[in-house]
Amino acid sequence: MGFPIGRSSNSPMAYETIDFKLEGGIARLTLNRPDRLNSFTVQMHEEVADAISALDGARVLVLTGAGRGFCAGQDLNDRAVAPGMSVDLGDSVERRYNPLIRRLTSLPMPVIARVNGVAAGAGANIALACDIVIAAKSAKFIQSFASIGLIPDSGGTWILPRLVGQARALGLALTAEPLLAEKAAEWGLIWKAVDDEQLDVEVNALSARFATAPTRGLAAIKRMIRESWGHSLDQELDLQRDMMRELGMSEDYREGVSAFIEKRAPRFTGP
Repeated sequence: MGFPIGRSSNSPMAYETIDFKLEGGIARLTLNRPDRLNSFTVQMHEEVADAISALDGARVLVLTGAGRGFCAGQDLNDRAVAPGMSVDLGDSVERRYNPLIRRLTSLPMPVIARVNGVAAGAGANIALACDIVIAAKSAKFIQSFASIGLIPDSGGTWILPRLVGQARALGLALTAEPLLAEKAAEWGLIWKAVDDEQLDVEVNALSARFATAPTRGLAAIKRMIRESWGHSLDQELDLQRDMMRELGMSEDYREGVSAFIEKRAPRFTGP
């Protein structure tokens, strides 16, 4: 597929703002600043980037937050603006947030956002950049940028109208009103909203399923759906032909067909 993942998971960095575990093909990255609703600092960006570069052996990534929130976006105290002074927010977006969104959307594996509480500002759009979003019913999504005179970054202005249409995208962005998880699922903004006590059950079951699934096929599905926005139907049909040819020659496909014929569970071995 041509997706780079990065170096091995033996990272030398000692994490202070995140928790990262990789076991049984399932990587779990937890934003861990619960006292600040897991808002981003430069240090957190660096640690998240390091963890995402350490996914060798992973077949699914689960992204979540510690405590009562998923992520409140940028920690404004980490780039506080003195009275009368200005700050180049474009530099922060270019150096920190844009690379994160690009990595999440291009990883050759499913990325699950486990939204356990409020997801606001960049935190909301980081969740929406994941492939599947499962949220507790008590969670809410807030495009809070308009409240401080900004626009929805971290992919927000691109992904919102594609998921919910222009009218709802404008309403969410201009009013900065919270959107409850159940309504977000009803609108098609996220995959599923579940009872709070069922959140881990749902996420764990799905991540375990992906960890034993045909990895190359999942990566191809993710890549083709995400890139289809820029293709005509004719172009997409040709790409489908080429991808089916490639995947049809894979060990995963041979194992899947053999398991079906032999009436047994398939044993997919990964890339």
